[in-house]
Amino acid sequence: MTTQPDAGQPAGYRDLARAVLYREYLVFIRYPANALAGVLLALFFFGLLFYGGRMVAGQALTDSIEGIIVGYFLWTLSVGAYSALSNDISSEVQWGTLERHVMTPFGFAPVAFLKGAAKVVRTFLTSAFVLVVMLVLTGVELALPVLTTVVVATLAILSVLGLGFAAGGIAVLYKRIGNWLNFLQFGFILLISAPAFDLGWTRVLPLVQGSALLQRAMLDGTRLWEFPALDLAVLVGTAVGYLLLGYLVFQWATRRARRLGVLGDY
Repeated sequence: MTTQPDAGQPAGYRDLARAVLYREYLVFIRYPANALAGVLLALFFFGLLFYGGRMVAGQALTDSIEGIIVGYFLWTLSVGAYSALSNDISSEVQWGTLERHVMTPFGFAPVAFLKGAAKVVRTFLTSAFVLVVMLVLTGVELALPVLTTVVVATLAILSVLGLGFAAGGIAVLYKRIGNWLNFLQFGFILLISAPAFDLGWTRVLPLVQGSALLQRAMLDGTRLWEFPALDLAVLVGTAVGYLLLGYLVFQWATRRARRLGVLGDY
């Protein structure tokens, strides 16, 4: 299998996307121990949440376990999407390979976005496996309309990709912010839990509307076309809005790093 464009023809975005996806596939299969460790870690934390919580809260946790499973599924997707961009860009800064991406004909932002999208595809697959294992361990049955789940979850994590873009841009400018990048991941728990508080204004925050609709889809079996048009409009608006905002922050930060002459410094 080759990811090279035809001889004599300039590479296009299709070639770039194919190359990035193939690279992600190679990294996944050539380092299986690391991939397996990520899945086991996700299951370990869920085991602590479920079995430890059941010892403390008893029936109260059992009655809400379906919502916890859906929320945990969305959280693993969100962390994967966020870290795909922010940590990857931070690593490029440390490795000294950032300028090579900036000098590509495509520009750094499209390359970073497609690398993030490739990691999201991988995260979807691993999170789906974790979801199946969680359902087996708990004996819970969920309504899983595949099309609705994939569309709603994808739109939900697009807003997180925007946050990853912004965080990656700040990493280009200020270099060592790894602790802040990891800290922000736990804020996703509050965003995913926000629909439970029924505060209307929170729906415009990242993940909140996606979490609310995903709960309705996976718990009640609501199909995509059965959601109110306003709810879908808010979901799409937050996805596109935060992705665009994160992209603009990324562009501003990389341009400032160039002006300050610190783009390739570490």
